[in-house]
Parts: sequence; structure tokens; C-alpha cells
Amino acid sequence: MTPSEDEARGGVMHGRLPWYSPSELTESQYEVYEAIVLGARSRGPQAFRLVDDEGRLEGPFNAMLVNPKVAMSVQAVGAAVRFESLLSDRTREIAILRLASLEQCDFEWYAHERVGLKNGLTEEELGILKRGSFPSTFDPEEVLVGEVVTSLQSTRALGDELFSKALEILGLTKLADVITLVGYYQLLSLSVKAWHVPLPAGEVSPFA
Repeated sequence: MTPSEDEARGGVMHGRLPWYSPSELTESQYEVYEAIVLGARSRGPQAFRLVDDEGRLEGPFNAMLVNPKVAMSVQAVGAAVRFESLLSDRTREIAILRLASLEQCDFEWYAHERVGLKNGLTEEELGILKRGSFPSTFDPEEVLVGEVVTSLQSTRALGDELFSKALEILGLTKLADVITLVGYYQLLSLSVKAWHVPLPAGEVSPFA
């Protein structure tokens, strides 16, 4: 299907992409849609909206519908990063928010500051994180995870000293979880920026 045909089928644009209501999705797109809105992300209270009032996917999830075969695997990685990691919920959110701040990614900050609040982060801690620093209230492991995220984002690598420290404090599996998290959320950040994905209606950029 060509972009013009796809746009005609959707009718409504969301950034640079068609923004489909559930009834406009193909069968394979709808399978991805269901995996996102009815899967692990839908469990418990929702910190941020996965869909708008018309049921259309918000944020990077709408972009996943472009190629549903690839998207099914991508969204499964995201669900695993959030719900199967050995990182604590609070530490995971610190890692995501540190990356969102470094990337200046509006949607990821908008979404995960809300998740972070539900997982023990305070408004003061969020403000310091958004400004690019680590709060004094962070424990050594939380600061270390932030440093690992910073290195991976800025240099795409870990120096020997930081790697050895991370391996000693986090262990092999937690360190692998942080590396995978950075890769996944950088993919989302790239998608949001490339497709000019807007924030949900009524939200203002946290980095404006």
C-alpha cells in the first residue's frame, strides 16, 4: 500500500502518519493493536493513556502499525523491558526518564514521569532528573544505572571502569536489562521524532 493510499484509508493524520481508529485497521494491524491495549501494558491502573477518546493509539504505538509484522516483535520487547526486567520498578523508571531527558523526548517523559510517580519517584526528584542531574535521594544503584544510561546514550559504549562497577553492583542480568532498555527506548525516541508524533491533546512539551 502506498503512503497516499494509506492516508486515504485512515483519513486523519497524526504527525506524519495516518491515525487509525480501530475499525480502520487491517487484520494484522489489529493484532498489534490488541497486543498493546489488552496486553501487559493494560494491567492495573493506567498512568498514561495508550489510546485517545476514539480508540486511536497514542505516541510511538501508532507508528508501529506501519509494519505490523515487525511491530509485533517490537511491542513484545517493550513489554518485556517494562514487566520482565530484574530492575525494580523505580530503578527502571529512573533509567527511562534519564534517557528521555538526554534525548529530549517529549512523549517518553510525558508518559514515564507519570509511571515514575506511581513507582516511588517524587516531584522534586523528577524535576532534578529533567534538568539533567541525579537527586541526592537516589541510592548508589539508582545513580549507577543513571550513569550507565548516560554513557550508553552519549558514547554508545561503556568504559572499562564503569562496566566493571556496573557488573559488580548490578550483576550480569540487570546490566543486560539496562542495555536492552536503552536500545528499546532510543528506538521509540527515534520513531517519535522521525514521524513528528505529537503529544496527546492538551499536553505541553516538558522540554519547551
